[in-house]
Amino acid sequence: MDIRDAVEADAERLAELTASPQDVMRNLVHDRTVRVAADDEEIQGFVSYDAREDTVHVTQLEGTAAVRDRLLEEPIRFATAEGMTVELLVPEDESETRESAEDAGFEHAGGGPTFEGQPTVRYRLDPGSE
Repeated sequence: MDIRDAVEADAERLAELTASPQDVMRNLVHDRTVRVAADDEEIQGFVSYDAREDTVHVTQLEGTAAVRDRLLEEPIRFATAEGMTVELLVPEDESETRESAEDAGFEHAGGGPTFEGQPTVRYRLDPGSE
């Protein structure tokens, strides 16, 4: 599996993975750091994140458990290099994503905001404290 930066041409596949409009995914590629996991050039998942102040915020994570596990390494690597922490909000009903976060060393940091009526759980990782 190859991990690479997303490009605008990936918006169609990202939209398929998220059931979002292509223009939303195209904007995501322009506005955030987006890394895709591709197998034989077919995108299997992606992670998007941005950095503000002292925290890297993971804004989206899509793919199978194995793909999510690999993709979470990307913002963690960036945060480690920059001396930052990583934060991830996960909808309460996404147990597989919560497992991926916990497997990567994230710790439960309380409840997060509600998105589209769905409560979220906040996870935090300080790679410098390991």
